[in-house]
Amino acid sequence: MFKKLNEKDRKRLKRKIHIRKRVHGTAERPRMTVTRSNGNIFVQVIDDEAGTTLASATTLEKTLASLRANVASGAKVGEEIGRRLAEKNIKTVVFDRNGYLYHGVVKAVADGARSAGIEF
Repeated sequence: MFKKLNEKDRKRLKRKIHIRKRVHGTAERPRMTVTRSNGNIFVQVIDDEAGTTLASATTLEKTLASLRANVASGAKVGEEIGRRLAEKNIKTVVFDRNGYLYHGVVKAVADGARSAGIEF
């Protein structure tokens, strides 16, 4: 599984697997996972017990299409996911950084969600 990945991706995948052993989302407190690429940011809020995605936001959507994968855009995507969760009356989530280091874009998404009223 790890053979064809470069060293950086292999280490991130190992961190991701280690994190996911402990981080689990429920209907009352779903898991908010952040994925980033060189060009886009993806955020999903997942109920792991039911196996469903409750809300998502990405820079590929028409309303967020002008944003790219940088810190300023990360904050806006975080605020958008916070608004969508507020509409569904979800106040608390478990944050899953998906193996990425908690700084830069990932931290900006978390701070943006916090500013929209989401607790984690």
